[in-house]
Amino acid sequence: MASRLAYYEKKAEILKVLGHPVRLCIVNGLITKECNVTGIQECLKLPQSTIFQHLSILKAHGIIKGKRNGLEITYSVVNEDVIRLVRAFMEEAQPFQKG
Repeated sequence: MASRLAYYEKKAEILKVLGHPVRLCIVNGLITKECNVTGIQECLKLPQSTIFQHLSILKAHGIIKGKRNGLEITYSVVNEDVIRLVRAFMEEAQPFQKG
């Protein structure tokens, strides 16, 4: 029974992380297209420091990963449960876009 509860606690923690509108928007956008911090910042019109804070939380929970190419880090969603959940939940929402 304890292991079953641990399973639900882990899933609930992911839901808590996705419960912030900025993180939900970032994940929804990264499901559609890998992006770097500058691209995310331009789309969301938020300070880079704010974007970095949210990316850090998403990385810490195993939802996204960063791939370094020189000085640039490109982020993508790696958690398949999150991809399925966000796609179903955000079916009609537009991912972040410039402008």
